[in-house]
Amino acid sequence: MACLRIWMFQLGLLLLSLPSASGLSVDSSAHKKDASVLILGGGVAGVIAARTLHEKGLNNFTIVEARGELGGRLTSTKFGAPGKEVTLELGTFVYQLRANWVQGTQTDGGPANPIWTLAQKHSLHTHFNDWFGSISTYDATGPLDYLDTFNESGDAYTNLTVAAGTRVDRQLVDGTARTGYSLIGAKSTTPQASASEYYQFDWEYAQTPEESSWIASSWGNNFTYNTDVGGFGDDNQMALDQRGFKYFLDAEAAEFLQPHQLRLNSTVKKIIHSHSGVTVELVGGEKLHADYALCTFSLGVLQHDDVVFEPVLPNWKQEAIHSMDMATYTKIFLQFPEKFWFDTEMALYADSERGRYPVWQSLDHENFLPGSGIIFVTVTGDYSVRVEGLSDAQVQEEALGVLRTMFPNTTVPDPIAFHFPRWNSDPLFRGSYSNWPASFFSEHHQNLRANVGERLWFAGEATSQKYFGVFIHVRFGWCVRLSDVILDPGFLHGAYFEGFDVAGELAKCIKGGGCAGMAHVSDITNTRPYQI
Repeated sequence: MACLRIWMFQLGLLLLSLPSASGLSVDSSAHKKDASVLILGGGVAGVIAARTLHEKGLNNFTIVEARGELGGRLTSTKFGAPGKEVTLELGTFVYQLRANWVQGTQTDGGPANPIWTLAQKHSLHTHFNDWFGSISTYDATGPLDYLDTFNESGDAYTNLTVAAGTRVDRQLVDGTARTGYSLIGAKSTTPQASASEYYQFDWEYAQTPEESSWIASSWGNNFTYNTDVGGFGDDNQMALDQRGFKYFLDAEAAEFLQPHQLRLNSTVKKIIHSHSGVTVELVGGEKLHADYALCTFSLGVLQHDDVVFEPVLPNWKQEAIHSMDMATYTKIFLQFPEKFWFDTEMALYADSERGRYPVWQSLDHENFLPGSGIIFVTVTGDYSVRVEGLSDAQVQEEALGVLRTMFPNTTVPDPIAFHFPRWNSDPLFRGSYSNWPASFFSEHHQNLRANVGERLWFAGEATSQKYFGVFIHVRFGWCVRLSDVILDPGFLHGAYFEGFDVAGELAKCIKGGGCAGMAHVSDITNTRPYQI
């Protein structure tokens, strides 16, 4: 019955997305309301916000989604040679033929990651992914055992987070994570040490220690993994469900969302807001009117002005938007006729250039997709942007060059399938997930989250102080459909909590007949004057 219900729900969405849906004529003097609340974006934050309004007894809402399906950055594509095709979940969460990581699940009777709760509720099949105990190491000479260096980098990262906590206790200023590494005496001076540090840090945050907040990166990690401060635990579960990881979101939406409450293939172009309501103009000219709008666009979309606000957002809001970083996390998939690589789950390649095709994972593994012939490599940050500027053929040749360096005594063939997403250049995303730089203050984050006026509200992974960022590693299945996601800092559960919390505040505002909403700070100043 559950599968039938979801199928019927998806059929209704498909019918709604057909071009025959008529547009609404707009009389600027009348402004007939199409909904009380327009939820702009159908990702995790948007769907959970809709569910929250529904649970509060408020059902006059519409989700407006640019793509033809729910999911936001949970997207999929067919991948593989004929007979070995898979559906890749390309979201900034990683997906594969039903493979996905849920990072931080639940420890004993402690708090549960809400994504893990939904995964269990909808019976997703998962398997533990051993990132640190099942790894092989390589450098420019080929296979090389530097696991001692790798393990030392793990200890250094732990010390980094402990030192950050000490700074919070003493009310000391933030710095970059690179400053933190230096102050604890962890200086990576060899390619092996640099690659190991990358695995611990960049692979999580999609930016370098030089670009990242020391304190914020530490609390993002602790609030997910460290049970001593309310985290969920250090378990990482890869989803291997044939329905795909995104199934949990479709299944959850099918329990409450009616077809008339969702508009697909509707890209927002402009948002006109005032004290009396909002008007959302779509690409193509159609206009929707409502009392409130809840924007769940990615931080990157807001930074690139892909959506125009009229009047323009106030300075305090724009400063917050442009003070945070939007990072890019890219997984590059290769499929070969047969496996020739490592038998561990993970591998690390140390190059003289930091961040050059460093982290590899085998999907052709007994725990995941045996016989699939699939391996993928992850690049992040500026290297992701660089890769997006190259052709597929150029990126494939570079990745193959690294594989041939890692396996000098093996004849590495050309792949039979190759694919990677371009998150940074996609106007619907403009990156993968947010990252907190050292120059970003708590007041900035408060302003990022705050509503503008009474009518314009914001939610998403970037607005979550504990779980900013939505980092999903890609895993995929093959055969029927493959999808998987990995949650890392940035965290998918950040989007969940923000959809839940902000919609709850908005519900109070609606039921109360109006409100001021969430407070903002007009001017963010130093506690002491500059000494020049």
